[in-house]
Amino acid sequence: MLAEIKGLNEECGVFGIWGHSDAPRITYYGLHSLQHRGQEGAGIVVTDGERLQATKGEGLVTEVFTENKIQGLRGRSAIGHVRYATAGGGGIENVQPLLFHSQSGSLAMAHNGNLVNANALKHQLEMQGSIFQTSSDTEVLAHLMKRSGFTSMKDRLKNALTMIKGAYAFLIMTETEMLVALDPNGLRPLSIGKIGDAYCVASETCAFDITGAEFIRDVEPGELIVINNEGISSEPFTYSTDSAICTMEYVYFSRPDSNIHGINVHSARKRMGKKLALEAGIEADVVTGVPDSSISAAIGFAESAGIPYEMGLIKNRYVGRTFIQPSQSLREQGVKMKLSPVRGVVEGKRVIMVDDSIVRGTTSRRIVTMLREAGAKEVHVCISSPPMKNPCFYGIDTSTHEELIASTHTVEEICEIIGADSLTFLSVEGMVEAVGRKGFEDSNCGQCLACFTGKYPTEIYPDTVLPHEKELVR
Repeated sequence: MLAEIKGLNEECGVFGIWGHSDAPRITYYGLHSLQHRGQEGAGIVVTDGERLQATKGEGLVTEVFTENKIQGLRGRSAIGHVRYATAGGGGIENVQPLLFHSQSGSLAMAHNGNLVNANALKHQLEMQGSIFQTSSDTEVLAHLMKRSGFTSMKDRLKNALTMIKGAYAFLIMTETEMLVALDPNGLRPLSIGKIGDAYCVASETCAFDITGAEFIRDVEPGELIVINNEGISSEPFTYSTDSAICTMEYVYFSRPDSNIHGINVHSARKRMGKKLALEAGIEADVVTGVPDSSISAAIGFAESAGIPYEMGLIKNRYVGRTFIQPSQSLREQGVKMKLSPVRGVVEGKRVIMVDDSIVRGTTSRRIVTMLREAGAKEVHVCISSPPMKNPCFYGIDTSTHEELIASTHTVEEICEIIGADSLTFLSVEGMVEAVGRKGFEDSNCGQCLACFTGKYPTEIYPDTVLPHEKELVR
């Protein structure tokens, strides 16, 4: 769906490379391929072995990095970041990578995810004299590392990681090495690739395709990796791990050409669509998907149901971002600017509209209305994931039950609100089976299902939850 309008946003994406003569430009292309993970800001920090140099700004990757800026970055190693603000706010100070200088050396840090105990740690650190320069939870790790009594950067990081909780994929770079860490549940995707003798790390494997890197493997939950001029080494920073990759990565966030833990995202979404068709059992004339993330599921639905798939909705790719405003009236106007129904496809037809999720319900209502105005005789809405009833605290922009229509309404009520003839959600079991994670029993599918089931893989700290939400999150 359309992230800015729908209200469902991933926090960010990270890319790093060590030991390549064209590291800044490769990082630029890597970030460009991860642009869907964050559109509010972008940054790159490079090292030439003696100093760290940063360039960052608010906006899209192509807006932040001109040719002159890329040429001005000198170094054989770099880390980069694209941002969507959930923890902390907007503003250039929160655009990553964050860069810190001290007498003992410099440190750059990029983070994908959200720390659920960040507020408690900030309070503790401030009581001990720390002064924070940003409102980002990422900065907490830097302060914890600085206060560690260890000498090596690796030991400082290992010590600090024992104190933070939540979802995190960290890239940390000094003048002489890059460190990579993934949380014990592996909530966010992170992979390792190689270009010649240079190692690279990315939130999604689609970044390897555009940069010409060879995929090596996924980073494991609780793993700490060190990359420097001597090569690459790995060790666990904790043995208390329990794989729980965010299921919404398969459903919505990741690009369809990415592979997550050996599973192609497009194929997984197509299987979700096929399962959905079997569970829905709806008779109709045409199936259409809401661009872009729902197209794969719509194709699978059509194949399974034996109903023609058509482009009933067209996405306008030349609309600027400035019209997106907090007011609901402008959100709904934004749907009309972003999407257009194809009258020749839907007029006089019974239409099945496949979408990946429903958050507030306002976008679905507007699309159903557009299809009816274009002459659709019936509109059946089919969602390739279960109802999102619970907030996410791991880096997705849904932190309260009030934001989620399925938290306070039944399926029948949502169907009436959005104005559809019928509404079908994919079951949790159908979604898990469609993703097809191998080596995990049903009791531990290796996926985080918290937004659907309310069962969180980590402790949720009281100061992470808004006061009126505390009774609802256990």
